Amino acid sequence: MLVSTSIRINKELYEQARQDAVLEHRSISGQIEFWARVGRAALDNPDLPVSFVAESLASLAEPRELSTPFVPRSARQ
Repeated sequence: MLVSTSIRINKELYEQARQDAVLEHRSISGQIEFWARVGRAALDNPDLPVSFVAESLASLAEPRELSTPFVPRSARQ
């Protein structure tokens, strides 16, 4: 069971999250959670570009049945 907790955040941050959530088809809380995961992963991996971290986390959230298997160019005919 998922447990939620209420927190207070700056109104400006909330508005940014609301705008980005619409663009990314997430809830506002989902957007803030995504930002938190990206930030934590970026801090844990300072040598990686933040865009790479964000795209990697987003791809991990996609359903596996919708993914396309990677096929190296050398194996393509």
